Amino acid sequence: MRNIRIGIDVGGTHTKAVAIDNADNSIVGEAEVKTTHHHPKGVAQGVIDAFKKCIEKNNISPDEVIFIAHSTTQATNALIEGDVAKVGIIGMGGGGLSGWMVKRQTKLQNIDLGNNKKIEVSSRYINIKDKKTSFATNVDNAINDLVAEGAKVIVASKAFGVDDMKEEKIVSEEAEKKNLLSTAASEITKLYGLQVRTQTAAINASILPKMLDTANSTESAVREAGVKVPLMIMRGDGGVMEVKEMKKRPILTMLSGPAASVMGALMYLRASNGIYFEVGGTTTNIGVIKNGRPAVDYSILGGHRTYVNSLDVRVLGVAGGSMVRANKEHGVIDVGPRSAHIADLEYAAFTDPSLIDDKASVEFIKPRENDPDDYVSIKLSNGKSIAITNTCAANALKLLADNDFAKGSYEASYKAIKVLADYIGSTVEETATKILETSCNKIKPVIEELIAKYKLERDQIVLVGAGGGAGTLLAYTGKLMGFRCQIPPDAEIISSIGVALAMVREMVERTIPNPTLEDIAAIKKEAKARAIQSGAVPDSVEIFLEIDDTTQKVTAIAMGSTEVKTTDLQKRVDDKEALEIAKGTYNTPNVEVKMAYTNGKTFVTEAMVKNSRSLRIIDSKGFVKVQRSEGDLVKTTFGKLKQAVKTLWDTCGNFSSEIRINPDIYIINKGRVIDYSGLATIEQVVGLATMELTDLKPEDEICVVGGRNGVM
Repeated sequence: MRNIRIGIDVGGTHTKAVAIDNADNSIVGEAEVKTTHHHPKGVAQGVIDAFKKCIEKNNISPDEVIFIAHSTTQATNALIEGDVAKVGIIGMGGGGLSGWMVKRQTKLQNIDLGNNKKIEVSSRYINIKDKKTSFATNVDNAINDLVAEGAKVIVASKAFGVDDMKEEKIVSEEAEKKNLLSTAASEITKLYGLQVRTQTAAINASILPKMLDTANSTESAVREAGVKVPLMIMRGDGGVMEVKEMKKRPILTMLSGPAASVMGALMYLRASNGIYFEVGGTTTNIGVIKNGRPAVDYSILGGHRTYVNSLDVRVLGVAGGSMVRANKEHGVIDVGPRSAHIADLEYAAFTDPSLIDDKASVEFIKPRENDPDDYVSIKLSNGKSIAITNTCAANALKLLADNDFAKGSYEASYKAIKVLADYIGSTVEETATKILETSCNKIKPVIEELIAKYKLERDQIVLVGAGGGAGTLLAYTGKLMGFRCQIPPDAEIISSIGVALAMVREMVERTIPNPTLEDIAAIKKEAKARAIQSGAVPDSVEIFLEIDDTTQKVTAIAMGSTEVKTTDLQKRVDDKEALEIAKGTYNTPNVEVKMAYTNGKTFVTEAMVKNSRSLRIIDSKGFVKVQRSEGDLVKTTFGKLKQAVKTLWDTCGNFSSEIRINPDIYIINKGRVIDYSGLATIEQVVGLATMELTDLKPEDEICVVGGRNGVM
């Protein structure tokens, strides 16, 4: 019997489902339905329809399904459309001046969502040190008051609740007794910052009723179809969580659509470091992949900062369907942001070439009432109008491969652009080139900004494309900037593939000044427990640690799969394949890559680039786990760990303006690659490794890798 993974992605126009064979990640089949924006169940109905169509169309038995997940726009749509519940906030703290401050920080104003939409908020404050009235009585009275004012869901937010949630839990329990939904602020985030924590919880609470309705209907449909495995939901940070967890924290699903495409690119292309594009018809989403993980940041909603981590995505109004703006004097003056879709025009590239005859002429239009009136359309002799887009320019220049989703008619594209070229006094080649250059010049500064923000090493950067329009803009941008490009097979359904292949991801953040080994071990343990609670198999969980000395914030990210594959032994790469994979990560031509270390399950390769020892760590499946432009390694035993770490701390340390920049340390044991980057001292690395690797004997072989920081 096959083991099938099903991923469903909700797009603006279509909801697409894909079924993948768990043994080799091959596509078993796919299905597509129109996204059900206006259905009473919202986009959830499209998820149900796509799932049913996929299993029926591809003869998949419910018993074969071992994983099912979907992305969702439900949370985002609810907030954009104002389909939210009124929130009652119960703030808690002491008395006196500190109590006054807490009351002020938890007494939120209505939260503006833009577009004249808002989350209505009422507040009450409870002094937890009140001796006159019991805490339980005060909670009961506060909830009753808030319900009387129209609150449908309760938020409990206590000063320093991240250290002690007892009172927040009591409020939630009392709300549940009254059949009210509730959110405890410290369950959403463990960061200090009472006002932002309260605000994040209020936003989460406002969408709880809507999200619960749709989640329950989707889950019921999956169960009725005979699928027994848990339903997973895509998070905005690139992971998945069980639907039972989503029912508590629906806010985490914001931006799950772009997250799906990123995870598809990561898994399908085994990308490690680079910039990814999701190119649609109207917009392009651009973000970062670093060390095999997508870059995340805090979401901002309607100008309000939250403690919700989601992909750090830049959205540009230039894409495959962007229309051209021009005039007779200056030629092509801009491309986008309006697209052919918005203007209700077909692309020239997908038009019958015979319809574009000598009588075709340039016609300038305003796609929408407040738009400029210099958008170009080509009026045909039959009275129909078509658009010239980036896709048409790429086809006219023969830049697209035959199997590219955006591949259209060269003849039709050439003839349409010639009409414009003749009008502005140019050639087809010059005009098409100008169109793509104008578009890609909007993308270049965004890429440069992301490179600087995330300190990407330029020699490692690859541009990874997703979406149906990826081929249109990706290769040309890569050519302009000197970066390699990759477009995965089935780029147009890469988001659904990403959902199907996604892993459970959980993040725990704490504000901890001068964290001890015990603090670090505890936060890693909590992150792992959360990942397991969200559906990850314990043995599959990997944990990544980030320590920010400036903000005193410690972050642990746990990632794991929902099942342990039994076919891994059949899919291991060998030394030769690992070397080829490593070689493909370099922009430097004719680079010589050698094997620096292998234990048969993990490979470390090296190459001399610009007089530096550049390293790659590759796992048995061929995934590049770590890329470092400059580093060193020590093959040793676990008993000599401290000596090895000290050696690499000295050789890979760096100085900037008389400030020491510590190296990142990775420990390899058989198939494990354990990331200790971000730790501040040798003692932290050795102490934490000793605590975590208790299964190793002093004589067991390990390899310690150091990566030098501050290298660009």
